[in-house]
Amino acid sequence: MTGAAIQAEGLGYAYGSFEAVKGISFNVAPGEILGFLGPNGAGKSTTIKMLTGQLTPRAGRALILGRDVRKDSVQVQAHIGVCFEEKNLYPNMSVKENLDFFARLFGMRHFDAMPLLRKVGLADRAKDRAKNLSKGMKQRLMMARALVNSPSALFLDEPTDGLDPVSSAAIREIIKEQAAAGAAVLLTTHDMLEADALADRVAFINEGSIAALDAPENLKLQYGRRSVRVRFRGSNGVREEVVALGDAAAGERIKAAVADHDLMTIHTEEATLEAIFIQLTGRGLEG
Repeated sequence: MTGAAIQAEGLGYAYGSFEAVKGISFNVAPGEILGFLGPNGAGKSTTIKMLTGQLTPRAGRALILGRDVRKDSVQVQAHIGVCFEEKNLYPNMSVKENLDFFARLFGMRHFDAMPLLRKVGLADRAKDRAKNLSKGMKQRLMMARALVNSPSALFLDEPTDGLDPVSSAAIREIIKEQAAAGAAVLLTTHDMLEADALADRVAFINEGSIAALDAPENLKLQYGRRSVRVRFRGSNGVREEVVALGDAAAGERIKAAVADHDLMTIHTEEATLEAIFIQLTGRGLEG
């Protein structure tokens, strides 16, 4: 992939004798959302920390906008945004002061925090101290802080983990907006529904290695078994049939089902990312 905003080239890292990331490679293009899908401890966060300069790779290299993260850290930091699950806000500063302070770190002299606060739904809490916000509001403030410098590469580590549905939906919408504006987004998650809804491509990472990397639909077609589930009324209750779409007789069976007066419902089924991950790795996303 040419013109990649985020590049991992054979990245590896070990904590002592434990090899957390084992020589992985991938790219993220401008405007693309890549979902890093795997259970806790799979190597997702370690990968992000290498790509953002918080950890020095033991093998390979990380590049942002073509610059080596290790060699050009100052230039790289100016173009990335990071939102981790851990809240590292300044609790006694106000919501607006948190953003203003971060903007000063980037040398932004005429920064206006209010448009960002409106974007994340915190404009009416601008004067509140960060410590008084709910968990969801703190995460939205973390997201706003990651966008202060209008980053070209955005790194999000479990951005909606443990949040209420309203806060989760708000953050997902912001992520889509940033990608639409041209940012490359690397999103780590163990939530298969979130990855399916947001990601242009997903990478299955397990025990420090990438097991598969492709668009969700492609993975479902390659590893899943497409079928139709049909439900009928019967004298002994509801009867179900599953028709595999790859079977030679599938068309006739579906036609017969539609003509049956006892037909209740008919709908297609496809493999979930969770099921495919288990098929490839032998473990679940929560494991």
